[in-house]
Amino acid sequence: MKDLTDILISPMLPLVRKLDPEQAHKLAIDALSLGVGVPAKRQKDDPALAVRTLGMRFPNPIGMAAGFDKNGRVIRPLARIGFGFVEAGTVTPRPQAGNPKPRLFRLDEDRAVINRMGFNNDGIDRFAVRLAKLQRGKGYHPGVPVGANLGINKVGADPEKDYPDLIRRVKHYVDYVVLNLSSPNTPGLRSLQGAERLAGLLAAISAVHEERPPLLVKLAPDLAEEEIAPIVEAAVAGGADGLIISNTTLARPATLRSRFAGETGGLSGRPLRERALTMLREVARLVNGRLALIGCGGIETGADVVDRIRAGADLVQVYSAFAYEGPALVGRLKHEVLGIMREQGVESIGDLKGADL
Repeated sequence: MKDLTDILISPMLPLVRKLDPEQAHKLAIDALSLGVGVPAKRQKDDPALAVRTLGMRFPNPIGMAAGFDKNGRVIRPLARIGFGFVEAGTVTPRPQAGNPKPRLFRLDEDRAVINRMGFNNDGIDRFAVRLAKLQRGKGYHPGVPVGANLGINKVGADPEKDYPDLIRRVKHYVDYVVLNLSSPNTPGLRSLQGAERLAGLLAAISAVHEERPPLLVKLAPDLAEEEIAPIVEAAVAGGADGLIISNTTLARPATLRSRFAGETGGLSGRPLRERALTMLREVARLVNGRLALIGCGGIETGADVVDRIRAGADLVQVYSAFAYEGPALVGRLKHEVLGIMREQGVESIGDLKGADL
């Protein structure tokens, strides 16, 4: 039986997809903020889907990735439609408009998206105020873990100062923080994920924050094979708690059919799936249980979720599939995962972690 979210939202999706992608995204945020199609109360998840990692309990392993709710406007609505955790951002120290439009493209034939948004956001001041409101009491907190994805401004950035300052502004309001060092749309950002620079950033954070929420680093899928092991070791040595594998890619597979395939920016969605999965397996072997792992990139079926967990992920995140399918995606993924678990005789999703390694 379809829930209210499916009934109200699904018929609208073909119309929404006729809009400019960025207009459609704004409409989606506005609709969620007004509660359109959002259940009044979050439905309880099957306990078999619960995950314990990063020192907390997640009701299910499927999270909303950063980039959708850049300004922390719809964290509670996203939790109510069924996500097991929500990551807001990327937020920067100062507000910025981002790159010139058009900067967001649907590759419908490829079930993919290319973006070169450039960290457009309201800045940390307004972001922190919205996060603080989630702590007001009963009825305000979303009821699932919340993460803040942190970045730097395009102009005037001082990463060793900016990231600690951003953590200071959000650490009392979120359950984990993420250093976004891998967006391809901010000049020089990806150089920060190199082992030496990452070690310096983590040292700068540790010097300021003796206590902080779990800290994760989001990596690019375009790293050379020989770069990955030093980065993993720098993350472990520097006190990071986890890695997100992976961000969008600058690669353009030869299989792309859309007329937008040549647009500059980061590619996400189905074409990223195999690369993100391969990289996750490699990172999981190197990590060997020392860090929590979140799989991201091209996840659109329950089988994809299970594949990432079997490859070593504790949790997964979606974005592009949500842009194509809307809120109904979340319930479908959970239903499919539970079906696979029943077929395989698995009692808890955690029992599948690393099964393919």
